[in-house]
Amino acid sequence: MIRNSNPARLIVLLAALVAFAPLSIDTYLPSLPLIARDLQASAGSVQLTISLFLVGLCLGMLVYGPLSDRYGRRPLLLGGIGLYLVATLGCLFAGSVEQLVAWRFFQALGGAAASVLARAIVRDLFALAEAAKVLSLMHLVTMLATLVAPLLGSVLMELDSWRTVFLGLLLFGATCLVAATWKLAETHAPDQRGESLGTVFLAYWHIATQPLALGYILCMGLAFAGMFAFITASPFVYMEYFGVSPRSYAWLFGLNIAGIILMTLVNARLVTRRGPLRMLAVGAGLAGLSALGLLAAGLTGWGGLALVVALVVVYVSVTGLLGANCVASLLALYPRQAGAAAGLAVACQFALGALFSALVSALADGTPRPMCLTLALTGLGCLACYGMIVRGVRHKA
Repeated sequence: MIRNSNPARLIVLLAALVAFAPLSIDTYLPSLPLIARDLQASAGSVQLTISLFLVGLCLGMLVYGPLSDRYGRRPLLLGGIGLYLVATLGCLFAGSVEQLVAWRFFQALGGAAASVLARAIVRDLFALAEAAKVLSLMHLVTMLATLVAPLLGSVLMELDSWRTVFLGLLLFGATCLVAATWKLAETHAPDQRGESLGTVFLAYWHIATQPLALGYILCMGLAFAGMFAFITASPFVYMEYFGVSPRSYAWLFGLNIAGIILMTLVNARLVTRRGPLRMLAVGAGLAGLSALGLLAAGLTGWGGLALVVALVVVYVSVTGLLGANCVASLLALYPRQAGAAAGLAVACQFALGALFSALVSALADGTPRPMCLTLALTGLGCLACYGMIVRGVRHKA
C-alpha cells in the first residue's frame, strides 16, 4: 500500500501533514501587527483571520473524516492539500483584510484534510500499540516544528514582508503534495469502506454515544484544552503578575516544549511493551496530580512562580502522551470508521481548546488564579475521563 518502505521517512511525511494546522497559525503570529498596518485594518479584524481559521479547521475535520471512510484517504488528502495551496496563494495576494479572512477560512478547510487524514492513515497501516508509538513520534516532529515556527515566521517576514510568510507556507504545502503523491498510495481498502454517505456520517452519532469512545475523546480533548488555556493566560501571568522579562518568559515557555518532547519519547519507547492503557494511566495520573497542585497554588498563592511553572510543565508535558494513546485506542475501536473517529476527536480537541481559552480570558483578574483554576478543572476532568476509559475497557472485556 505504501510506495515508501522507509518507516522513518513515512513518519516524517505523516508528521508534516499533521503539522499543517500549527504551522499555518504559528508562523503567522509575528506578522499580525504588520498586516494590520499594511492593510489599514484594526487589530480585531486581523485577529479574525485566526478565529475563522480555527472554525474552518474544525468544520473541515468533521467533513473529511467520514468522506474518507466512504471514498478513501488519498483523493481527499490530495484534494485538500490542493485547496490549501489555492487558498494560500489567495492569502499571498490579498488586497484587504476581508479577502485575507476569507482565504484563511478556505486555507483551513484544505489544511484540515492533512491534519485528520494523516491520523487515519496511521490506523490503516499499524496495529494498536505500534500506532500509538508512531503517533507519538509524529507528535514529536510536530512539536519541534511548532517550536521553531514563530522564529521561522519572523525570519520570513524580515526577508520582505508578511506576504513572504505565506510564500513559505505555499512552498511547504507544495512539497507535501508532491511527497504524498509519490510516496502514499491508498491505505483504506475498498472492502472496508462505508456503503453510503449517510452511513459514514451516522458514525459520528454512534461514536459520540459510546462511553468508551467518549472517554478517549474527552481525556485527550480536556488535556489539550488546558494547554490552550495556559497559552492564552501565561503571558499575562508570567510577565505582568510575576514580572518575568520577555526573554525569560520564552525560556519558561520552552520548558513545556522540552517536557512534551521528553514524555513523547518515553511513550514511544514504552508503549509497545506496557500498552496504551497503562501509559494513559501515567499521563492522566500526572495531569490529575498537577491539577490538584495548581488548585492549591491558585487558591492560596503558596509557592509563587516556581511552583506554578513546575506544575504547569508537568501538566503540559503529558498532553502529547495522552493524545497519542487516546487517538490510537479510539481508532482501534473503529477500523471501518477511522476517518470519522479521527475527525471527531481532533475537531472536539480544537473546540474544547477554544472554549477553555475563552473561559480563562473571561475570568482574567490580573492574578494567576483563573489560569490555575482552569487547568485544575481540565486536569481533574482528564483524570475522571480516564476512569470512564477503564470502566469501558472492563465492560468491553
